[in-house]
Amino acid sequence: MPKILDFSARSAAFPAPLGLGNNVSLALAIFGEAVRSILITLGLFTRLAATPFLITMLIRGLSRPFGRSRGKKEFALLYVAPALTLIFTGARAFSIDGWRQRHR
Repeated sequence: MPKILDFSARSAAFPAPLGLGNNVSLALAIFGEAVRSILITLGLFTRLAATPFLITMLIRGLSRPFGRSRGKKEFALLYVAPALTLIFTGARAFSIDGWRQRHR
C-alpha cells in the first residue's frame, strides 16, 4: 500500500533493471505484490501467477553484483524454490483451481 500512496515519490528512485523505466518497473512491482499474491493465496491461476513471481525473484537476485547487498540477493533467491514448486505442482486440492478441476 505505501508504494501505491507514494507512487510519484518512489518512482524516481525505483530501479529499472530491464530498462523499462522507473514508472513501469514500479507499476509491475505493485501488480506483482498485490494481484499475483492474492491469486496465489486463493489458489486461482496459481501456476500462471507464480511464473512472473519466479521471474521477478530471479531478476532481483541476479541483477546486482554479488558483492553488494548480499543479504537481499540471497533473500530473493530463496523465494525461487517455492515459486518453482508452485509452477510444477500447482495449488493442489485446497484451492479454487483444485475445486474447479474436481467439478469439471
